[in-house]
Amino acid sequence: MPLTLRSPVFSNGGAIPAKYTCDGQDTAPPLEWSGVPAKAESLALIVDDPDAPDPAAPKMRFVHWVLYNIPADVRALPEGASPDGLPEGACEGKNDFKKSGYGGPCPPIGRHRYVFTLYALDKSFNNAGPVSKSELEAAMKTHVIEKTETIGTYEHPH
Repeated sequence: MPLTLRSPVFSNGGAIPAKYTCDGQDTAPPLEWSGVPAKAESLALIVDDPDAPDPAAPKMRFVHWVLYNIPADVRALPEGASPDGLPEGACEGKNDFKKSGYGGPCPPIGRHRYVFTLYALDKSFNNAGPVSKSELEAAMKTHVIEKTETIGTYEHPH
């Protein structure tokens, strides 16, 4: 069974409810997954926006959440998991808001895509504190067994 990731509050390609953005409570949406490979030791999650700052002229992938050392037997993150509802051992990295934890969608212009990528890894990492997305990607580069993604979109209400 392939690794799959979904959220019960938005469909793949659908709109992320305002509650999970800077226009709402800026709380992490609930996520669920299945198909974790048997040889996985841990999971990692990266949430980023490939449309920053403007979908018509994207210049960067703005990072909203970096999470690593999620135990391989965990199958979901509850709503608002960051920072209090994380599974034991899970660590949060640094987002592009210069904070650790979840930072919700807050696009400066237009409708942006938010890519939630879940990685199944063949090892766990020591708690390296609030690592950046690039630091985590470098550390896990040769350890990814499988990955999957789901995409939500958001645009400020007019």
